[in-house]
Formats: sequence, C-alpha cells, structure tokens
Amino acid sequence: MVAALAITVFAAVSSSGAVANPMIAVDVGSGRVVEHEQAFQRWYPASLTKLMTIYVVFKAVKSGQLTLETPVTMSVHAAKEPASKMYFKPGERFPLDSALKYLMVKSANDVAVAIGEAVAGTEEAFVAEMNSAARQLGMSSSRFVNPNGLPGDGQYTTARDMALLAVALRREFPEFAHYFAYEGFTTGKKSYTNYNLLVGRFPDADGMKTGFICASGFNQVSSATRNGKTVVSVVFGAPSQETRAEESARLLHKALTTTAWGGASLQTLAPYGEGRDQVADISGDICTAKARAERYEGRDVEGKMVLNSPYLVPMTRKPRLVQAPYGMPRASMEIALSRIPVPVPRPGGTLSGQVEPFAASAFTAPANAAEMFPLRPGVPIPVPRPEI
Repeated sequence: MVAALAITVFAAVSSSGAVANPMIAVDVGSGRVVEHEQAFQRWYPASLTKLMTIYVVFKAVKSGQLTLETPVTMSVHAAKEPASKMYFKPGERFPLDSALKYLMVKSANDVAVAIGEAVAGTEEAFVAEMNSAARQLGMSSSRFVNPNGLPGDGQYTTARDMALLAVALRREFPEFAHYFAYEGFTTGKKSYTNYNLLVGRFPDADGMKTGFICASGFNQVSSATRNGKTVVSVVFGAPSQETRAEESARLLHKALTTTAWGGASLQTLAPYGEGRDQVADISGDICTAKARAERYEGRDVEGKMVLNSPYLVPMTRKPRLVQAPYGMPRASMEIALSRIPVPVPRPGGTLSGQVEPFAASAFTAPANAAEMFPLRPGVPIPVPRPEI
C-alpha cells in the first residue's frame, strides 16, 4: 500500500501543473539515452548544484590553478549559510581534498561557498564560472545563482542538462571519480555517512549526488560501472528518499542491462513538453504535514528506512569511512608564513652623509645598507628606530 502511494504521488501533477517525475538514464560511453520522461522540464536542482561546483573545481585543479592540498578558509560570509553544513567558524582552514568530501558526502552548504571563494575569490565570480561551464557543456536550460543549491530566484536545470553534466564529470575527470562514491568520512572527531542510498546497496554503484528542497522534492543523480560500462541516471521530484533511491536503481539496472537503444542521444534528443520553460514548484506536494507523515509510514518500528527494490541489497556492515581532517599541517603553515615579506621600518630623518631621505619601503631592505653604515665585518647593521 505504501509503495503504491509513493508511485501515485511520484506520478502526480504538481501545483505548477508539471508532471512531477522528470527522469533520464544514459550510457556514458556512447551518450545514448536509455529512458527519459519530462527530460526538458525546468526544475530546481537543490544540492545537485554541487555537481557543477565540483566540475569547476576539477577544472581548476587539472589546469594547475590549485591542488588538492590548497587550503580552503571558512569566511564570515560562507559560515552564515544554513544547514546542511559543517559549522566551521570563520578563519578555520582545511585542505581542498577534505572540502570536496564535505561537499559530496555531507552536502555542506557553507563549504560549497568557501570552495567557490577559494577558486574564484568571491562567490559571485565563482557562480559566473559555473554558468560559463554550463554553456560550454551545452546545458541550455540551466542557470545557477549559488554554489550549493539553496533556494534562489532564477536557479534551475533539467534532467537532460544534469545528465550532460554527469557524463562530462565521468568522461573528463576519471581520476577524481572516487569523490562521488564515498560511503562516509571522519574528521577524527565526528563521522558522517552519505545521503546517497545506492552507495553500498546497489551493486557497482559509484556515485553521484542527492538533493532536496521543498520546491524540488527529492532529486538524485546516480552512476554505476559494470564490466567496463558506466551509466548515469537522473531523478527529479521523488516524494521520499526511499522512492528516489528505488527509481534510480531501476534506471541504472535498465541502462546496465540494455544492449540496444534507439537513435536518441543526449545531443540529439529534441526538446519537448508543454510548459517546460516554467520552473516547476512541488512544495505543495512535498512539504506538508500530510506528506511528511506519509513518508514515515513505510519505515520500520525503529524508524529506519525500508527499501522495496529488487535491485537494492541491505547494507549489513558499517559504512566504510575515509579520512577528511580539518586544519592545516604545521609544515604548510610555516611555508605560508615564509612567503610573507618582513617589513623594515622607514627611518624618520636624514642619516649622516645622506643627501636625500633614506628610501626604504615597508617591504624592502636598503639597497646599500653596508655603505650607509660602514662598520667592521661581522657586526650587525643597526636599523634606526622610526620617530613616533
């Protein structure tokens, strides 16, 4: 009964009049579309936005602009972002490698902004890079207004565009694919597990990202690799975490086991769907007391989620955690400090034998200090105390 209710809600018409079940499944190698529905309907991406954030970061790392050891600093601006977050205080620092784990596993909104600032200087400049990358990838119905996917006017995407991004991530950055597949991480003090229920439960699943806001419902981009074949799926507007996981598993299984497709690919699939350019808002179906109650009806007596899918297996072991420490090694701090120029005070008057005032700046030593102070070798050269 609960499963039937979930399917009914998932296929229902939202308050905006758009069918609340955009989805697509694609073979990464060929770009062939295995299944799709409402693939061009504009939708709020929620935290799927972080896939574009990490795409821009990977490009910066690959170009040499920064490394995985580059320190990311939590700014006052970033620390103000609402949860989900890591709750770092302004001024706290952590390596980019750890930041990417916080981003993909914990879906930390504060870290997303801090990463953007580390890459581009400001959040606004980073968002401009996100939109530039989207245009280059052919994401013609996507626009981003922040790096984390929190509700914002003018932020939207489509299932087809998210599939384009997922395929690009898997094709262009195979060396970074592990960031999507972590079951969890530990900072040394706290541990966090992935919101993606396919990781560790769907055989051969290897990512990618989940997202949720009231207006979007439960979204998910998933990937799996089996026998050298990688596929991705996109699900928008599911009524619960369980339903989006089950539908994602179904699409991945179909894509992995399909050996022949029609002629459509991500590039050739023609736009369709009435009202597709209006961004759907399904808040009225998702964030009501009734909808919340229905989501919990299918849980067991302990309140744990029950997954009713033949393609998902129970996780009978503890999640595998990777290290994601915060703080920077002392050596890195010393190297950073060694690059700071040592100021030399400007003398306040004219030295003996000097025609013009001594031309020392706050960051450079005198060019002819030995001539100015003709002392015997080995005696330290004094620097005059400035007048106060």
